[in-house]
Amino acid sequence: MPFDQLDLKRAIAGDERAMQRLWSQHAPHIDAVVRRLCDDSELAADISQEVWMQIFRALPSYRGDSQFGTWAHRIAVNRTLNALRKIRRIAKLEVDIEDDSAITEQDSDRTFVAESIEHAMTKLSPGARAVFVLHDIEGYTHGEIGEELGITSGGSKSQLFKARAKLKKLLAHLVDESSTVAVKGKGYVAPV
Repeated sequence: MPFDQLDLKRAIAGDERAMQRLWSQHAPHIDAVVRRLCDDSELAADISQEVWMQIFRALPSYRGDSQFGTWAHRIAVNRTLNALRKIRRIAKLEVDIEDDSAITEQDSDRTFVAESIEHAMTKLSPGARAVFVLHDIEGYTHGEIGEELGITSGGSKSQLFKARAKLKKLLAHLVDESSTVAVKGKGYVAPV
Protein backbone atom coordinates (compact mmCIF):
# COMPACT_ATOMS: atom_id res chain seq x y z
CA MET A 1 0.00 0.00 0.00
CA PRO A 2 1.56 3.34 -1.01
CA PHE A 3 2.37 5.86 1.66
CA ASP A 4 0.35 9.06 1.22
CA GLN A 5 0.17 12.44 2.97
CA LEU A 6 -2.66 11.32 5.25
CA ASP A 7 -0.53 8.43 6.48
CA LEU A 8 2.38 10.83 6.99
CA LYS A 9 0.18 13.12 9.10
CA ARG A 10 -0.97 10.10 11.10
CA ALA A 11 2.61 8.96 11.64
CA ILE A 12 3.59 12.46 12.81
CA ALA A 13 0.66 12.30 15.25
CA GLY A 14 2.04 9.01 16.63
CA ASP A 15 -0.13 6.42 14.83
CA GLU A 16 1.93 3.22 15.04
CA ARG A 17 0.34 1.59 11.97
CA ALA A 18 1.17 4.66 9.89
CA MET A 19 4.73 4.57 11.26
CA GLN A 20 4.98 0.91 10.27
CA ARG A 21 3.87 1.74 6.71
CA LEU A 22 6.36 4.62 6.62
CA TRP A 23 9.14 2.29 7.73
CA SER A 24 8.08 -0.45 5.27
CA GLN A 25 8.24 1.91 2.33
CA HIS A 26 11.47 3.73 3.15
CA ALA A 27 13.57 1.16 5.05
CA PRO A 28 15.14 -0.50 1.98
CA HIS A 29 16.62 2.79 0.73
CA ILE A 30 17.63 4.13 4.15
CA ASP A 31 19.22 0.83 5.19
CA ALA A 32 21.12 0.64 1.88
CA VAL A 33 22.57 4.11 2.45
CA VAL A 34 23.79 3.10 5.90
CA ARG A 35 25.30 -0.17 4.58
CA ARG A 36 27.19 1.69 1.85
CA LEU A 37 28.74 4.07 4.35
CA CYS A 38 29.75 1.28 6.76
CA ASP A 39 32.04 -1.59 5.94
CA ASP A 40 30.59 -3.84 8.64
CA SER A 41 27.13 -5.38 8.21
CA GLU A 42 26.53 -5.76 11.97
CA LEU A 43 27.52 -2.15 12.57
CA ALA A 44 25.28 -1.05 9.69
CA ALA A 45 22.33 -2.92 11.24
CA ASP A 46 22.94 -1.21 14.59
CA ILE A 47 23.27 2.21 13.00
CA SER A 48 20.13 1.63 10.90
CA GLN A 49 18.17 1.02 14.08
CA GLU A 50 19.55 4.26 15.54
CA VAL A 51 18.69 6.08 12.31
CA TRP A 52 15.07 4.90 12.44
CA MET A 53 14.78 5.85 16.10
CA GLN A 54 16.09 9.31 15.18
CA ILE A 55 13.65 9.58 12.26
CA PHE A 56 10.69 8.68 14.46
CA ARG A 57 11.85 11.03 17.25
CA ALA A 58 12.25 13.85 14.71
CA LEU A 59 8.93 13.18 12.91
CA PRO A 60 7.07 15.97 14.76
CA SER A 61 9.66 18.45 13.44
CA TYR A 62 9.15 17.37 9.80
CA ARG A 63 7.81 20.49 8.06
CA GLY A 64 7.30 19.11 4.58
CA ASP A 65 9.83 21.47 2.93
CA SER A 66 11.18 18.44 1.07
CA GLN A 67 9.88 14.97 0.28
CA PHE A 68 9.82 12.69 3.29
CA GLY A 69 12.30 10.29 1.65
CA THR A 70 14.78 13.12 1.08
CA TRP A 71 14.40 14.31 4.67
CA ALA A 72 14.86 10.78 6.05
CA HIS A 73 17.84 10.19 3.73
CA ARG A 74 19.56 13.27 5.14
CA ILE A 75 19.00 12.03 8.70
CA ALA A 76 20.42 8.63 7.72
CA VAL A 77 23.57 10.12 6.23
CA ASN A 78 24.12 12.52 9.15
CA ARG A 79 23.47 9.89 11.83
CA THR A 80 25.68 7.33 10.10
CA LEU A 81 28.58 9.74 9.65
CA ASN A 82 28.28 10.84 13.28
CA ALA A 83 28.29 7.21 14.46
CA LEU A 84 31.34 6.44 12.31
CA ARG A 85 33.18 9.50 13.70
CA LYS A 86 32.42 8.33 17.25
CA ILE A 87 33.64 4.82 16.46
CA ARG A 88 36.88 6.21 14.99
CA ARG A 89 37.49 8.29 18.12
CA ILE A 90 36.96 5.22 20.30
CA ALA A 91 39.12 3.07 18.02
CA LYS A 92 42.05 5.48 18.51
CA LEU A 93 41.91 4.64 22.20
CA GLU A 94 41.74 0.88 21.67
CA VAL A 95 44.09 -1.64 20.12
CA ASP A 96 43.32 -2.24 16.48
CA ILE A 97 42.34 -5.81 15.71
CA GLU A 98 42.09 -6.80 12.08
CA ASP A 99 39.48 -9.38 11.24
CA ASP A 100 39.84 -10.87 7.80
CA SER A 101 36.53 -12.12 6.56
CA ALA A 102 36.22 -15.02 4.15
CA ILE A 103 34.81 -14.43 0.72
CA THR A 104 31.71 -16.52 0.25
CA GLU A 105 30.85 -18.59 -2.78
CA GLN A 106 29.17 -16.45 -5.49
CA ASP A 107 25.96 -17.74 -7.06
CA SER A 108 25.91 -15.46 -10.11
CA ASP A 109 28.09 -13.04 -12.04
CA ARG A 110 25.99 -10.09 -10.95
CA THR A 111 26.25 -11.06 -7.29
CA PHE A 112 29.98 -11.61 -7.73
CA VAL A 113 30.48 -8.14 -9.22
CA ALA A 114 28.32 -6.44 -6.58
CA GLU A 115 30.11 -8.25 -3.77
CA SER A 116 33.49 -7.46 -5.34
CA ILE A 117 32.64 -3.77 -5.40
CA GLU A 118 31.34 -3.86 -1.82
CA HIS A 119 34.48 -5.70 -0.72
CA ALA A 120 36.74 -3.28 -2.58
CA MET A 121 35.00 -0.37 -0.88
CA THR A 122 36.01 -1.81 2.51
CA LYS A 123 39.65 -1.40 1.45
CA LEU A 124 39.20 2.37 1.13
CA SER A 125 40.06 4.65 4.00
CA PRO A 126 36.96 5.76 5.92
CA GLY A 127 37.21 9.29 4.47
CA ALA A 128 37.66 8.11 0.89
CA ARG A 129 34.80 5.61 1.28
CA ALA A 130 32.48 8.26 2.68
CA VAL A 131 33.27 10.70 -0.15
CA PHE A 132 32.94 7.97 -2.79
CA VAL A 133 29.57 6.79 -1.47
CA LEU A 134 28.20 10.30 -0.99
CA HIS A 135 29.37 11.56 -4.40
CA ASP A 136 29.26 8.63 -6.80
CA ILE A 137 26.41 6.63 -5.28
CA GLU A 138 24.25 9.17 -3.46
CA GLY A 139 24.84 12.11 -5.83
CA TYR A 140 26.05 14.75 -3.37
CA THR A 141 28.11 17.68 -4.67
CA HIS A 142 31.65 18.27 -3.42
CA GLY A 143 30.40 21.37 -1.60
CA GLU A 144 27.73 19.35 0.23
CA ILE A 145 30.22 16.62 1.06
CA GLY A 146 32.68 19.20 2.36
CA GLU A 147 30.04 20.67 4.67
CA GLU A 148 28.94 17.22 5.83
CA LEU A 149 32.42 15.89 6.55
CA GLY A 150 34.04 19.14 7.68
CA ILE A 151 36.52 19.25 4.79
CA THR A 152 37.03 21.58 1.85
CA SER A 153 35.50 20.99 -1.56
CA GLY A 154 39.05 20.40 -2.82
CA GLY A 155 39.61 17.84 -0.07
CA SER A 156 36.46 16.05 -1.19
CA LYS A 157 37.68 16.02 -4.80
CA SER A 158 41.07 14.71 -3.70
CA GLN A 159 39.51 11.93 -1.61
CA LEU A 160 37.23 10.98 -4.51
CA PHE A 161 40.20 10.83 -6.90
CA LYS A 162 42.09 8.58 -4.47
CA ALA A 163 39.03 6.38 -3.90
CA ARG A 164 38.42 5.92 -7.62
CA ALA A 165 42.09 5.16 -8.30
CA LYS A 166 42.23 2.53 -5.56
CA LEU A 167 38.92 0.97 -6.66
CA LYS A 168 40.19 0.87 -10.24
CA LYS A 169 43.23 -1.10 -9.08
CA LEU A 170 41.22 -3.37 -6.80
CA LEU A 171 38.62 -4.12 -9.48
CA ALA A 172 40.97 -4.32 -12.49
CA HIS A 173 40.67 -8.11 -12.53
CA LEU A 174 36.93 -7.80 -13.22
CA VAL A 175 37.49 -5.52 -16.21
CA ASP A 176 40.34 -7.64 -17.54
CA GLU A 177 38.28 -10.84 -17.33
CA SER A 178 35.17 -9.35 -18.92
CA SER A 179 36.91 -7.40 -21.70
CA THR A 180 39.06 -10.18 -23.12
CA VAL A 181 38.21 -13.25 -25.15
CA ALA A 182 40.38 -16.06 -26.36
CA VAL A 183 40.81 -16.06 -30.11
CA LYS A 184 40.05 -19.54 -31.45
CA GLY A 185 43.11 -21.32 -32.67
CA LYS A 186 45.51 -18.65 -31.45
CA GLY A 187 47.72 -18.72 -28.41
CA TYR A 188 46.79 -15.27 -27.14
CA VAL A 189 43.94 -13.30 -25.67
CA ALA A 190 42.59 -10.35 -27.67
CA PRO A 191 40.60 -7.39 -26.35
CA VAL A 192 36.93 -7.25 -27.29
